[in-house]
Amino acid sequence: MPLSDHEQRLLEQIEQALYDEDPKFARLYRGTNVRSHYRRRVFRAIAGLVIGLGLLLAGVIVPLIPLGVAGFVVMLAAVTFGMASWQRMTGHRMATSNEAGRPRRPRGPKPARRSVVQRLEQRWQRRQDDR
Repeated sequence: MPLSDHEQRLLEQIEQALYDEDPKFARLYRGTNVRSHYRRRVFRAIAGLVIGLGLLLAGVIVPLIPLGVAGFVVMLAAVTFGMASWQRMTGHRMATSNEAGRPRRPRGPKPARRSVVQRLEQRWQRRQDDR
């Protein structure tokens, strides 16, 4: 939905006030597109993963359990951060179990559960009817 002329003028005034108030901040975000921002975040996450792996290995080589645990936590945080940035950069989200091909059941009252014997009898009856 396009902005009206009045809204466009207000937006330009807000932008100009921002540029006048903090030119360094405005320069930082003026020429940056979103993909390059998320790409930098992915590279930072890779660096965090490498640092976490180094800490984990140092904790294993030098028998310091807290150092190894800290390395694992840093690796886990870096992977989480990197995956979130990658998904935002590409526009793809990981599929949940329902989105991964399983049909969704309609919401509403749940059907009454039948016993195993009743289900087996019903299957047997269907087979007999098919013949």
